[in-house]
Order: sequence, then C-alpha cells, then structure tokens
Amino acid sequence: MADAQGAQATVEIDARGTYCPGPMMEMIRAIREAKVGDVIAVLSTDSGSRRDIPKWCEKAGQELVAIESQGDYDRIVVKKVH
Repeated sequence: MADAQGAQATVEIDARGTYCPGPMMEMIRAIREAKVGDVIAVLSTDSGSRRDIPKWCEKAGQELVAIESQGDYDRIVVKKVH
C-alpha cells in the first residue's frame, strides 16, 4: 500500500454512520460496477473497516491504495485491478 494521502478516486462512497459490514458491502458493490482501473474511496466511521476492507482486497485480488485518517472517520481507497 502506497502512501497516497488524498488519493484521487473515480467514485467516493460516504458510508459514515453505518456499521460493519455496511461500508465493506458498499465498496464491494461499487467494485463490481466499476471498470478495471477505477479507484473507489469509502468514507467510514466504523473502525472494523480499517481491518476488513484490506483483508477483502487481499482475498479478492484488488489493490488497497491507501487508508487515510480524516479525524473522526477513515477514507479507504481501493483500485479495481481485474
């Protein structure tokens, strides 16, 4: 995972205020709808997203670009590679 503070995203999903597995499920839906090379950013207040989304990326073969702390929420950035 590169240090990509402020990484540009094709799609940004605001999942703040939802709980596990909500933010990850929204990210997976966006990845399925995205084209290869698209970058999806998920905004999440659920602390489990910091752990769950990277694990899903590894399992699904997608690229975790960045996890950025934005104070009271995280911005998790994933690139669709296949």
